[in-house]
Amino acid sequence: MKLYGVILAGGLATRMGGSEDTQLDKGRLVLGGKTLLDHVITRLAPQVDAMALNANGDASRFADTGLPVLPDSIDGFAGPLAGVLAGMDWAAGKSATHILTAAADTPFFPTDLANRLIAAATSEDAPIALAATNDPKRGPMRQPTFGLWPVTLRDDLRTALERGLRKVVLWTDEHGAALAPYDPTPFDPFFNVNTPEDLATAETLLKGAP
Repeated sequence: MKLYGVILAGGLATRMGGSEDTQLDKGRLVLGGKTLLDHVITRLAPQVDAMALNANGDASRFADTGLPVLPDSIDGFAGPLAGVLAGMDWAAGKSATHILTAAADTPFFPTDLANRLIAAATSEDAPIALAATNDPKRGPMRQPTFGLWPVTLRDDLRTALERGLRKVVLWTDEHGAALAPYDPTPFDPFFNVNTPEDLATAETLLKGAP
C-alpha cells in the first residue's frame, strides 16, 4: 500500500464567522503556540508517505506549510467528499493506492490512525474504513472526515458528487465501510474546534493530550 495523507480544510468555518465571501481558515487558529494545522501535520506526517492540503481560495496563504494545495474540483463548497475526491485524484497521479484523510480543525486525532484503519479494512475486506468514537449509549459514532480511501473509487465518487450526493456516510455505506472505533478517554481524540469556546476547551485538553 502506498498511502498519501490529505488534510481537509475546504470548509467555510461558518461557526467561526466564515462564509463564501469571508475566508477564514480554522487551521490557522493558534493552540498552545502552534496553529491547529501545525498540530495536524505533526500527527499525520509519520503515518503517510506524502501529504497535501485540500483548501479553496488563494493557495499562497498556505505556502509556509510546504504542502501542495488541492482545491475542490466540484464547485459550490460541496463538503468533505469533494476534498476526498481532490485528494484521490492527486494521489492517483502520484501512483498512490490510498489516501488517509484528517480534518484541519482536529488537533488531537490518534497517532495510530493509519494502522487502525488499515487493520479494520483488512479484517472486514472493506474498501473504505472510517474512524469512530465509542459512545456508551449510542455505540460507535462515525468520524467521516477521518478515513482510509482507495483511489480506485474516485470515478465512482465523482459521479456521486455530480449527482448531488453530499453526505459522507451515505456514500461510504454504499461501499460497506469498516469502522475503527476509539474510546473517548481521557477525551474524544476527534474533538474538533468549531467555535471560540471549543478553542478555549482545546487549550485545557492540550495539557492532557497523548
